[in-house]
Amino acid sequence: MSYVETKVYFDGSHYIAIPYVPNPFRRRKKAKADSFESGEKEFDSDEELDEFEGVEKADKPLVYMIEKMEKNEQKPADKPINERKVNKKELFERLYAENLNEKKWVRRKKIIQAMKGCFKDEEITQLYVDSNLGRKERNLICRRIRLTRKANLQEFNYFCTFTYDGAIHTEDSFKKDLKTTLRNFCYRKGWKYIGVWERSPEKKRLHFHGLFYIPEGTMPSELEKKTDYSFHTHKRETINQSIYFLRRFGRNDFEEIEDRNRLGDAIAYLMKYIEKTGEKIVYSKGLPQFFISDIMDEDVVCRIGREDKKLLLFDDFTCWDEGEYIGKVSKEVIEQMRKCN
Repeated sequence: MSYVETKVYFDGSHYIAIPYVPNPFRRRKKAKADSFESGEKEFDSDEELDEFEGVEKADKPLVYMIEKMEKNEQKPADKPINERKVNKKELFERLYAENLNEKKWVRRKKIIQAMKGCFKDEEITQLYVDSNLGRKERNLICRRIRLTRKANLQEFNYFCTFTYDGAIHTEDSFKKDLKTTLRNFCYRKGWKYIGVWERSPEKKRLHFHGLFYIPEGTMPSELEKKTDYSFHTHKRETINQSIYFLRRFGRNDFEEIEDRNRLGDAIAYLMKYIEKTGEKIVYSKGLPQFFISDIMDEDVVCRIGREDKKLLLFDDFTCWDEGEYIGKVSKEVIEQMRKCN
């Protein structure tokens, strides 16, 4: 047995294993945030003081003042204004969110312009902004990889859409009650889902789109076919609508996934929102990225990936758990294997 405790995932076409490699490095302590506040600035060292030399004390948009006052009441003059510390990372995150829909070069230019006051010259500002833009790009890639690995390891059978109805809920109550309902179905009925919140381009109406695994016999009501005009495709469409969710939340659509091509389209649809709008993907519990298996030499096609660190496996490789033979890879066998993220 050549490879013990490997992490195996499915990329949509093939099973790929990542052999276990001990990490020789200890986890670093989290760096102290370089924070500052309006008025008197605080510095951790003389070098940091030199770096900020020449910057005005009330330089905008560096400083944010938060006044603690009651609604429609004035702050007494003898009480000092309460201020909170803001660090450069918080400022960068806010500026990045504000310019998320801009082109990359425009976004970079605006962030650099707004953060000039944080550094002693423009060159250091550019280095800081470019470093954080690279961090955001790497994080996006990791989120895309995590989404595809979780989705491909599951057997989703529905692509669902839930639309906010102002006659039944406020937006806050719609999100809260829908999340609670879905969570209860996951615990009690064995549902699983991956979803994202989004707003329609024109009317900005709130929606929830998701890939769902709904076990047979656990649907809370019958699915009713309804034909309606779609402003997205500009033609009439027939949807499967749940009466249970219609009464509690409004319009909904349960589209059955019949092949992996439709699953790929649904994954791409969800991925669009984490790339263009920065929305976070919502996962139910019990959606791992990998299952753990020992891999035999004869089950390895070849080494792949950067520095040949991954193993491409045959489609019918055997699964072993701590030396115990489980069986040829299949949905039933994977359910018996240990999982991890």
